[in-house]
Amino acid sequence: MTTSLRNRAAWSARTMVAAGCLALLAACNTDRTSKASHGPLGLGHAPTAAQMAAIDIDANPVGVGLPAGQGTSASGAAVYAQKCAACHGAHGEGIEKNPKLIGHDQPAGFVFASDAKAVKTIGNYWPYATTLFDYIHRTMPFTAPGSLSADETYGLVAYLLAENGIVPANTVIDAKSLPGVRMPARAHFVPDNREGGATFK
Repeated sequence: MTTSLRNRAAWSARTMVAAGCLALLAACNTDRTSKASHGPLGLGHAPTAAQMAAIDIDANPVGVGLPAGQGTSASGAAVYAQKCAACHGAHGEGIEKNPKLIGHDQPAGFVFASDAKAVKTIGNYWPYATTLFDYIHRTMPFTAPGSLSADETYGLVAYLLAENGIVPANTVIDAKSLPGVRMPARAHFVPDNREGGATFK
């Protein structure tokens, strides 16, 4: 094949690829009238207020974002038996790869960062009771994450805190009381005050 023929063949192949790309783009954006409301590619849609509310359920360490509702250790024990024990054990002892939840003893020196075998539990490691609520509410149970009501979650948190000896068994846990719970390992956690730049490590 001469140089001229090779050049024409290469040009033809590039033209076909370009035409295919244009066709694909056209297929992805057939409704030009909706382009403005669906972003530059004409894909997706603006979420409704209800859709945003369904996922905007996080709670931070000081308790901002905690919902209305309440629970006690007694109400939480029933929820735990029904929705948590199959993975975490009847007494929070953990099953296979599912973590142990109950246990107050901290290893000497709080060596969790250097000893991967040190067993972390709510009672010996978790720094904030508020983020315990957040984690359970958003991600548990494993088979149906996000399906627990606020009352069920408050009850579970009350049960787990009581079983770990952190609060009395008759404590009512809600958005007002939960931020005041001081976790046993709290002093081992400090704010990340790194600001970046040349000194960032």
